[in-house]
Amino acid sequence: MKRPTPESVKLATYIHEFLTGYAPVHLTTSEHTLKNYKTSLSLYLVFLQEECGITPSKLNIGCFSLESIEEWVKWIKEKRGCSAQTCNIRLGAIRTFMKYLGERNIAYLSAYEASCTIPSMKVPKRKVSGLSKAAVKQLLEIPDLSTKTGRRDLTFMILLYSTAARLDEVLSLKMQDLHLDLRKPYVSIIGKGHKRRTLYLMPKTVAHLKKYIAEYHGKTPDPDSYLFYSRNIGTSGKMTQPAIDKMLKKHAKAAHLLCGDVPSDLHAHQFRHAKASHWLEDGMNIVQISFLLGHEQLETTMIYLDVTTEDERKALATLECEKDAKVSPKWKNPDGSLVDFCGIK
Repeated sequence: MKRPTPESVKLATYIHEFLTGYAPVHLTTSEHTLKNYKTSLSLYLVFLQEECGITPSKLNIGCFSLESIEEWVKWIKEKRGCSAQTCNIRLGAIRTFMKYLGERNIAYLSAYEASCTIPSMKVPKRKVSGLSKAAVKQLLEIPDLSTKTGRRDLTFMILLYSTAARLDEVLSLKMQDLHLDLRKPYVSIIGKGHKRRTLYLMPKTVAHLKKYIAEYHGKTPDPDSYLFYSRNIGTSGKMTQPAIDKMLKKHAKAAHLLCGDVPSDLHAHQFRHAKASHWLEDGMNIVQISFLLGHEQLETTMIYLDVTTEDERKALATLECEKDAKVSPKWKNPDGSLVDFCGIK
């Protein structure tokens, strides 16, 4: 095998640093988004190697040309069977990496600009079962309040719904982010791009939080403790998204038997969509909703208008949880592949 060139080593280093350092620190803390970056770049490197014959020694900026990216999008659509929506998500991840490249090396800036000219695929609107107000009410009546776990689950769902925050935003909350004893109690949320926003709390939510904190954190909570922490790690480790998913589905299954509006495959992001649509139903201004959700673009929030107009009782499900096809095990082995060369584990 030929020795890697200085440029190929530089590009491999950029890919590794983007995934392990830049993205999780400067772009997002969302496990799903980070997984998307990793999967998308892995797929791109596999495409270069298997379809274009690119080996580590041949890796250069030309591998990220407009033509190569267009062929890659065609490849994941036709050979991997990805939907238009998934193709757009993957393309967005590559663009984000290309922007990172351009910021690190001006010689790569034109490649990023070229990638921005690739149009996204048209995606038909999907109407997915969401949460009605009746469904939310029924869900909140399911946890067994005679148990410590049940009281925790109820507090978590109330906070998730009342703030319409993203799942990772709630799981990342630490005690120092809660301000419950003020005239206007609030939580300080760190959203996408590490942007902080203030979400005020209703008296019911505050009451449940105070009881939960007293039970789970004691009289003098550590400011650096996670609000909802892992039983295995302790207060220094936040609860995992799979643990929350398992908990929500357990309660949804029981609630579905009592209220058909509760989807049995419930996931956390549906609380966010539901609350946004309910705010709109109650007459809140779309600009206010956009701010509370932490959306950078008002157009992103406009989706909730369609939710209420089409069906007042339902909200759209998240696109973030679409299951990724499994990566072939051979891509993960240290066999001299591009994926291994770029340090993607």
